[in-house]
Amino acid sequence: MFARIRDIALRNISSPTRSFRGRPQTFLCRRATTLVTIPPASDDAELVALFDQPQNGRQSRPLSVSGIFQHPELTNPAAFNTLAESTLLRAQLLTERILRANQSRSELFKVVKNLDRLSDLLCGVIDLAELLRNAHPDPQWVQCANDSYEKLCEYMNVLNTHILRMVLHDPEVVQSLSQEARQTALIFWRDFEKSAIKLPPEQRERFVSLSSEILSLGHEFVTQASAPRPPAVIEPSELDGVKDQGMGARLRRQAWSTQKSLLVYPGSHQAYMIMTSAPDESPRQKLYMAAHASSQRQIECLERLLHGRAELARLVGWDSYAGMTLNDKMAKTPENVQQFLDTFLDRTGIHARNALHTLRLRKQSHLSTQTLPIIQAWDRSFYCPPEPPEPPVPLSPLSLGRVFMGLSRLFKHLYGISFRPAEVASGEVWHSDVHKLEVVDEDSGVIGWIYADLFARNGKSCGAAHYTVRCSRRTDDDDEHGDLTAGGTDELLAPSQSFEAIKRHKLRGMHGEYQLPLVVLLCEFTRPTIARGPTYLEWHEVQTLFHEMGHAMHSMIGRTEYHNVAGTRCATDFVELPSILMEYFLNSPKVLSLFEEDDGSSMLSQTGNHHEDPCTFIDTHGTILLSVLDQMYHSSAVLEPGFDSTATLANLYDTRGLIPHAQGTSFQTQFGHLYGYGATYYSYLFDRAIASHVWRKVFSDEPLNRELGEKYKAEVLRHGGGRDPWQMLGALLDAPVLQVGDEEAMREVGRWRVEVGPVSERH
Repeated sequence: MFARIRDIALRNISSPTRSFRGRPQTFLCRRATTLVTIPPASDDAELVALFDQPQNGRQSRPLSVSGIFQHPELTNPAAFNTLAESTLLRAQLLTERILRANQSRSELFKVVKNLDRLSDLLCGVIDLAELLRNAHPDPQWVQCANDSYEKLCEYMNVLNTHILRMVLHDPEVVQSLSQEARQTALIFWRDFEKSAIKLPPEQRERFVSLSSEILSLGHEFVTQASAPRPPAVIEPSELDGVKDQGMGARLRRQAWSTQKSLLVYPGSHQAYMIMTSAPDESPRQKLYMAAHASSQRQIECLERLLHGRAELARLVGWDSYAGMTLNDKMAKTPENVQQFLDTFLDRTGIHARNALHTLRLRKQSHLSTQTLPIIQAWDRSFYCPPEPPEPPVPLSPLSLGRVFMGLSRLFKHLYGISFRPAEVASGEVWHSDVHKLEVVDEDSGVIGWIYADLFARNGKSCGAAHYTVRCSRRTDDDDEHGDLTAGGTDELLAPSQSFEAIKRHKLRGMHGEYQLPLVVLLCEFTRPTIARGPTYLEWHEVQTLFHEMGHAMHSMIGRTEYHNVAGTRCATDFVELPSILMEYFLNSPKVLSLFEEDDGSSMLSQTGNHHEDPCTFIDTHGTILLSVLDQMYHSSAVLEPGFDSTATLANLYDTRGLIPHAQGTSFQTQFGHLYGYGATYYSYLFDRAIASHVWRKVFSDEPLNRELGEKYKAEVLRHGGGRDPWQMLGALLDAPVLQVGDEEAMREVGRWRVEVGPVSERH
């Protein structure tokens, strides 16, 4: 059950929570309802000070003691296990109520809502566990979070209900459902079908066993994908011709002084220097081979994972895992994905081949050959060194606080929403680095909270991620009294009851009560210090922050009645649209002007700063090939005798790639997205094409236009997954042809060009 929810938790969209003191006297806690009032205008100076001078920020003065996210029970690791156990008991009671719904006509009308409540109940702890096991510095907390995560996911795997079939086949009940409720019901039904509810007990047991095995293999695969690779042995003579500024004086001196072989580890600074500046091909080839090597165990782990997925799909009646996974996505079928990728590959191919020709000319000049040489995999970074992205116009250095100020100003222009620093109680966060922001709507007041854990530290997961720890949903119509059962279980249920009680709020201007969203942003920026001053971001770090904030605002603005379709809980091939679109806002000088000083001094220059790197097209072409590979790995071919993931990879690159596959390498074991984004890796390209088109057609001329922002909010952000993505996209772009979402719509998106720099330079 809830296969889609598990998928969201797995991907932690880069996918992808929740005080009431004292023991409740009945099964239900008394509601801790809060009226959120409209705050005074956001103070930009406070935002800048919070992130640039944290020692002087408001959060250095905790006024109270609490637990994680102000849940009073969560003050120690053991309490998390207690919460998980209590949540399981609470979930079992709610499940029993759902299973008995056919005994009462009125209960059938509540099944969809109760299923959504069950989903929210379980995900409230699962999503929090997923965050803590990736961010908490205390190993005991991490272990308890891991245990709770696995325990609740296992319960999801064994859930089984046929009641939803009765609901969806009852005309009176179906007619009573709103569009959002009907969409939620269909999502649940597809999840149930994927969870083998129609199978006899023996096959159902096999399904549960396979699901657990896939979960275990996936964890092992992801862990191994990021594990260090063995070093390459580099001889001193292979460093001839490397200049100190390119190689690093220390490494060069070490080689020549010892006259011994050097062990250079892939991913190290030394390896980067060799790959980008060593004129001799030999050390570059050695490092590339070492970086892309795999052990037999790593390959077997991936192939067992792929085989298990394919078998599970067959078990529930699908030809392939891709077919099963794509059924509820925008693409709908593997054939439609292939239409998009083929069209996109054709459009990109000519530019990529021209870029490759440029590299061959550079290699010919370097080697002084008569004919154009072949570009090998280890040549790419040498003949086209990676260059960090730059802003479209020159900017003064941007501090982290100033970027948050610019983001707050941008959202104020577009949506009437801004950020306000908030106090953090002692024990509310897992590290002193974490800062809390209230998300404030000019009409409704506080509509959610963002916790920013932005600085690198030992033990914290690498990279950037957005965690939806708590989704928005309506709560005043939960009818929790109907869950009451006989038995003295109050004490056991108390932790879960208290955990739920803090969620309910009233919003000014809105009927009913809502659970307000809570999200966490994880990055690994350099921490500010008194000696070094504020954290100044590289341009790619600014882009990362804008991307993750796109996810956060999707969660904040999504205001649905159902948890299961709130904010980022939408189709995988639609979820990246808001985040990628945020990157395009950085193309606009009007948006960049929001980072300017309050004294009127400009941070912008009138001189253009954009240039196109020919390797951009080669890299895009490579991403398309990885998307094709992802489809191949999740097709029925993996069940054929003799399936070989390395041979499949090599054949694809040798027949459709630009750069030939390097024999002896097996990059697929490092392709970590094969787990979290299995059969949906194309989503990055697909959503980038859509975001580029939306930017060009809607926002490029007036990126600060409130009317356009409100239209985007009303047609897309507010609905989450509660409306068909093709309908949302068609309404936003005033393009009815897209609303069908068929094979031709996929081809149409494949024809859209992808903007890679300031729009003004290409018109």
